[in-house]
Amino acid sequence: MADSEQQQKWHDIGANQLKLVVSASDRMQTVIDLIEGADSSLHIFYYMFEEDQIGQAVMKSLIEACQRGVSVELIVDSFGSNGASESFFRQLKNAGAKFAMFSPRISTSYFVRNHQKMAIADEKLLLIGGFNIADQYFNRHSDDEDNEKSPSSWEDLGLLLKGPEVDRLMEYYRQLSQWVHSQNGQLRPLRKLIKRWNTGDGQFQWLLGGPSNRLSQWAVSIKRDLEQGQKLDLVTAYFSPGQGLLRRIGKLSKRGGTSRMILAGKTDNAATIGASRLLYGYLLKRKARVFEYQPKRLHMKLVVVDDAVYIGSANFDIRSLFINVEMMLRIEDRNFAAHARLLIDDLNERSEEITLPLHNSRAGLLNRLRWTLSYLVVNAIDYSVTRRFNFGLGGKTDLLPPGD
Repeated sequence: MADSEQQQKWHDIGANQLKLVVSASDRMQTVIDLIEGADSSLHIFYYMFEEDQIGQAVMKSLIEACQRGVSVELIVDSFGSNGASESFFRQLKNAGAKFAMFSPRISTSYFVRNHQKMAIADEKLLLIGGFNIADQYFNRHSDDEDNEKSPSSWEDLGLLLKGPEVDRLMEYYRQLSQWVHSQNGQLRPLRKLIKRWNTGDGQFQWLLGGPSNRLSQWAVSIKRDLEQGQKLDLVTAYFSPGQGLLRRIGKLSKRGGTSRMILAGKTDNAATIGASRLLYGYLLKRKARVFEYQPKRLHMKLVVVDDAVYIGSANFDIRSLFINVEMMLRIEDRNFAAHARLLIDDLNERSEEITLPLHNSRAGLLNRLRWTLSYLVVNAIDYSVTRRFNFGLGGKTDLLPPGD
């Protein structure tokens, strides 16, 4: 999968074409190409849109799109994008774009974050994934040079899609935009929108998650696949699911299945790794294989269960499964699942395996207490807030080195 030709391969599934976009430079070029190639419209939503080098470059492209007559709409999450100034986004509005912030004021929905990331050009070409518009997601630093090996940048993933399935997500974007512009901050109509969304029942399913007193579409789907599946490969930045999903992963080996999880070994949020490590003992005793990715911070969201591939914005934790507004695309295709696993194999080679003896050597009383506190905090509070919590777990980018 490290081979660039493999990474650039398009896959035909039904009448649609899909391509994984892996490297930071490819993802950056894909974002710019999508904007610059638009002829009539751009519909864009990001959780985080920063006023840094990458943000300014993307903003410049959006303004230029407006100037050549393209209809541009940008929606950002007010909490995730609170580092950008009002004047930064005003220049886009002044260029003629439609702009809004998800839940901009303190309201009943303020702590329900819209974590989705999507960009649609001409209602024909779609880019989704886990990355935001900010320097650290594209390995860009103050010297304006790419640095693929920087531990302070994020390992992430995008999916480029063209074909009739783009129409399905465009319909969702219209409904989301209508809520933002007419009912922003009101939870009841947002819940109704998510509950009534038609996911589709073919090879492609657009699964939403959001605030509800029942399981979201995304949670129901992954729960069902884990109950029936035999082979799980999971890559996620934040792993702290509830007991129900944890038990389903643990039961895979009992029916002869396998599970492999690539989790974060480096992060900007110490508590999220502590929350994951609380669960390692349970999983390892049930023959799950657990790895921590070492080269850089892990932000990818990719799940493969048998022949089903999930890719989108959601992490594997309680906030992503039950609270935040999320979107995951489920793709049922054997060849595409095999292709996604090649990427996971590549990540696996650069990860440290967490064996039961290694985990037990770390799991002293004090660390277990720290991990428990971390689990409780990250599942109740937004990640941007929990970055301030450390619980003595170590530095921001490297926690508990091997042998600690």
